[in-house]
Amino acid sequence: MVSFFYSHLSAGAGGWSPLISDKYQWLEVDLGERTKITAVATQGRYGSSDWLTSYLLMFSDTGHNWKQYRQEDSIGSFPGNSNADSVVQYKLQQPAIARFLRLIPLDWNPSGRIGLRLETYGCPYTSDVVSLNGGSSSLVYRLSPGPWRTSKEVVSLKFKTLRNSGILLHAEGQQGVSLSLELERGKLQLLLRQGKTSPEPLRLASLGSLLDDQHWHHVVLEQKNAHLNLTVDKNTERVQLPAEFSRWLSLGAIHSLRSQKPDTSSKDLHGCIENLLYNGFNLIELAKNSDHQVTVRGNVTFSCAEPVSVALTFTGPQSFLQLPGTTASSPGGVSVGFQFRTWNKGGLLFTFSLPQQEGMVWLYLSDARLRLMIHISGLWPALFSGAALNDGQWHSVDFTARRGRLTISVDKGEGGIAHAAPSFPVTTESQLFFGGCPAEEHSEECRNLFETFQGCMRLLTVENQPVDLIKVQQRLLGNYSQLQIDMCGIIDRCSPSHCEHGGRCSQSWTVFHCNCSDTGYSGATCHSSVYEQSCEAYKHNGNTSGHFYIDVDGSGPIKPQLVYCNMTEETTWMVLLHNNTELTRVRPSPAVSQHSVHFDYSTQEEQLLAAISQSEHCEQELSYHCRKSRLLNTLEGSPFSWWLGGPGQGRVQTYWGGAHPGSQQCACGLQGDCVDLQHYCNCDADRLEWTEDSGLLTHKDTLPVRSLVLGDIQRPGSEAAYRVGPLRCHGDKNFWNAAFFDKETSYLHFPTFHGELSADISFLFKTTGSSGVFLENLGIKDFIRIELSSSTQVVFSFDVGNGPLEVRVESSVPLNDNRWHRVRAERNVKEASLRLDELPVATQEAPTDGHFHLQLNSQLFIGGTASRQKGFRGCIRSLQLNGVTLDLEERAKITPGVQPGCPGHCSSYGSLCQNHGRCVERASGFQCDCSLSAYAGVFCQTEVSASFKPGTSVSYTFKEPYELSRNRSALPSSIYSEMTLRAENISLSFRTNQSPALLLYVSSYYREYLAVLISKHDKLEVRYKLDSSRDAEVLRSSVRNVANGQLHTVTIKRLTDSVSVQIDENAREDFNLTSDGEFNAVKSLVLGRVHESDDLDPDLAKLASLGFTGCLSVVHFNTISPLKAALRHSDTSPVIITGPLVQSNCGSAASTNPYAAENTPHLSGKKGGASFANQIKTKMSLCVLRACVCVCVLLMGAAVCELHYGLIKFVHLVGATNDNVLDNIIN
Repeated sequence: MVSFFYSHLSAGAGGWSPLISDKYQWLEVDLGERTKITAVATQGRYGSSDWLTSYLLMFSDTGHNWKQYRQEDSIGSFPGNSNADSVVQYKLQQPAIARFLRLIPLDWNPSGRIGLRLETYGCPYTSDVVSLNGGSSSLVYRLSPGPWRTSKEVVSLKFKTLRNSGILLHAEGQQGVSLSLELERGKLQLLLRQGKTSPEPLRLASLGSLLDDQHWHHVVLEQKNAHLNLTVDKNTERVQLPAEFSRWLSLGAIHSLRSQKPDTSSKDLHGCIENLLYNGFNLIELAKNSDHQVTVRGNVTFSCAEPVSVALTFTGPQSFLQLPGTTASSPGGVSVGFQFRTWNKGGLLFTFSLPQQEGMVWLYLSDARLRLMIHISGLWPALFSGAALNDGQWHSVDFTARRGRLTISVDKGEGGIAHAAPSFPVTTESQLFFGGCPAEEHSEECRNLFETFQGCMRLLTVENQPVDLIKVQQRLLGNYSQLQIDMCGIIDRCSPSHCEHGGRCSQSWTVFHCNCSDTGYSGATCHSSVYEQSCEAYKHNGNTSGHFYIDVDGSGPIKPQLVYCNMTEETTWMVLLHNNTELTRVRPSPAVSQHSVHFDYSTQEEQLLAAISQSEHCEQELSYHCRKSRLLNTLEGSPFSWWLGGPGQGRVQTYWGGAHPGSQQCACGLQGDCVDLQHYCNCDADRLEWTEDSGLLTHKDTLPVRSLVLGDIQRPGSEAAYRVGPLRCHGDKNFWNAAFFDKETSYLHFPTFHGELSADISFLFKTTGSSGVFLENLGIKDFIRIELSSSTQVVFSFDVGNGPLEVRVESSVPLNDNRWHRVRAERNVKEASLRLDELPVATQEAPTDGHFHLQLNSQLFIGGTASRQKGFRGCIRSLQLNGVTLDLEERAKITPGVQPGCPGHCSSYGSLCQNHGRCVERASGFQCDCSLSAYAGVFCQTEVSASFKPGTSVSYTFKEPYELSRNRSALPSSIYSEMTLRAENISLSFRTNQSPALLLYVSSYYREYLAVLISKHDKLEVRYKLDSSRDAEVLRSSVRNVANGQLHTVTIKRLTDSVSVQIDENAREDFNLTSDGEFNAVKSLVLGRVHESDDLDPDLAKLASLGFTGCLSVVHFNTISPLKAALRHSDTSPVIITGPLVQSNCGSAASTNPYAAENTPHLSGKKGGASFANQIKTKMSLCVLRACVCVCVLLMGAAVCELHYGLIKFVHLVGATNDNVLDNIIN
């Protein structure tokens, strides 16, 4: 072992080579004084096969308490040489300031020995240091206004200490407000105190960890007005200060501005401070020169006295320390003391044998508590002490066994004490083992039944005598393995935390873990959102209307927000409420000429603006109901009223709903149909009758409406009411953004992707090719790539400096099926993951001690590579990188070989169209055509049901072609009066307590018929009369009790003379007819009461005259849906309705809870989440999401209200003479 050796690199002979080549050797360099080291270079031993292939670097100011240099805060090892002659230089990312350098070999040429020539590079380092030794020792600076006064105040310093608490800086402002920077449990806390009477300080920031390691730490405070940036080492936190502070600054103890006497109620700092600068001025130098602005109190010296404390680091499962036990001359018993710190909940602290009793003693951590176990012919009752001892803090342990009494104490008793009185002597003349046991099997002196300790120890004592750990290091005392001596290598992997979006970080000695519960995010670092980014995305997952959390920027910083997604229309609407969407009367206050109202939205500002920006279209209703209350005045005059809309507090807008920005008009002015053509708003006519100006605001730049100011409300006779509707948006510009790559050599390129620490990539693709690169970005050595490697496999590969890694997902079905497939890849400092469609996630853990910064510098290629090889042919859609969507369509418009957009969505989403609904392609997406289905809704999934009374009748006549949907361009199949049926396909659902009852009746011009009924025995019957000269054939089902008030579904199929009947999930029943199987000249189909019963058999005629009481739903006969035609298209279908027919949801299987199908995801624990959902439901109580009841007032033949989402929307009042009409509604 060599304690000091140094050699400049040269071509001459020489070099360091220890006698023994193992990992316990080191080369130490004393630079004579503290130096700023910027680089190191290594070379093998001249003319030999001796060189290092990897090594560690350690630095120290004193030759003790070494600190390992780490690259990127993670990588400990440096690459060495590949031969004896070449020089390998490594520039330190952050210069190291130290006097001593120690190089520890890790690996060397297996054909040679350890050999090294070393050179260091750097420059002199100067500093001013002050040492504060407690006892109210401090430096107090009175910083009066003067030439130092600047708009930006900056304080910077370095400090080191062995104590985990103490006051570093303290500043006092006006009215007793003070700000202090205090060390608490090894972390720096920025605390605000509101005067002496303030019970507890307000914590503004908390930074750093393990700052009591007796190493220098850099602190910077930058204050500009009320903003302050606190930087500890390389991490910065920004805070807001509530008040200005006077120029009063102290270090080491709190001082009162009035008395200027130390306040010793808080812990003083024991440690050193270096290079204290205030706006560039060296304050320690001022203190040395006895400047009048500086007061020195207590024990202060201008040098750094550093106590020597030798620590051990137990790095892994092979680590242990062996020390000799007590000697024969020692008093009977055992006494062991030490301090430890760790992140692990378990691990052996020390053990020894009891030779006389053939037993063992173990002191170990279990669930972060100290536990003592003794085994002597069976287990002796265990002792416990302490709690939460894996917090990374130093904890002291004292173990004493004397005169039949055994004691274990934690933190000098403050952490707990446990006593016992064993009946046997606890002594040891054997060896003591700390942390673990030697690797030799069947050791009688050391048997470890527990986990090996990973952590640090110091201040070891045996029989109250300190253990000289330097002698241990020199192999002069005891034995050890896999220990780092004279350093504590603990790392806080949670400071700074890599857990994103509020994920809670916990750690062990080697890894950290993120708890993502209640955050709305998932993954190893809580990076990826668990929510979709829009209502449009939820729709295409097959969801129906309901409340959903949407995360507009995916993994970005904007939090998820709860919105209502209305999917009942062809367009999917996102609805964002504010605090008043009701029609509200203006109630003027005395002496107030204007009425102002502010609207608070249920989402945060950044969420609101992002949702508007992402949507293709947004609108908000703005209406003003007036009687002798003017609105906007003339184009030349100043407006009486205005509103504020847009980002932030909004900008003043002087146009009204339905008009254009800046026009100072209402909708009627734009259309030229105002009640007074001399004005541009109806209300500006200033009439005594109620009128209104209403319309939609559709310019996204002016949305949402923030405030409303109404001016003409104080004149005698003036009355007004306003309504600002919810913000409604539809369309997701990102979801359908796509490009088609028609050549393997075509690609799109974008700027370099920046995902140094965490990166997520998601997109959809479809192709007929078997391979191709979706995405690639290169660096000098690093890269990231996602590709289709085969027709069934997607590969995510990358390199961050540790060598290429791959994550693969294999599909059991081909991926080149020209259907959309979703890819989600994520890479962070902990792992990489890849998910394909809904297949299980594949993961690849990152090295625990390796590079983790992804450094790219080339362009990002989409659909190909820089080499134009292995390009992708097909479509890529909705490509997002870290939540940001790349505009593929815009770039494709100017790129040869790539086309914007990608049609053909029905191949992937057509299965969402249910119940015979037909998928229809659209430019962006698809829609379900439900014209041939008995169902309705966006996916043809909504049952169409009606409640029937005894007098209700729905008669559908088979004659002329009919059109079920007004907007369809192609007509469905037609049934003519002269046609003959040889087959029927009938389905319907019913709910009734009536027995007997006629459910469905089909007649013909030839006195033939088909009837579906419930018999008096509560069974289903199907009657066919296909020959007018013969009696009807009765097919009786064996299923009982169908008139029990429950919902039943019936399916009847006939093909010539074969008939099958199935009720609910019961077995299908088959029947055969004896007639010829032709149903001739079908005339009409009747649901409910049959009025023309001349052709019926007497018993059936009697039943038909009774009508039907109950519910009929989703009635389907071959290609027609008569009930749907009657309820939805009665004006265009050959339907005759008599009696009451009320549409309802009685045909829903969940009719006891009609809205059970609505999806309402819940983010438990999210502030405001549940209350917002209740608010939405309360606001929609007039229209419970689907079925709205609108009470209409008819005046002079004009309806004054119409159905509108969630609320009553007033349309137009013509010639209203009753002033109470509006009063009754808005009150």
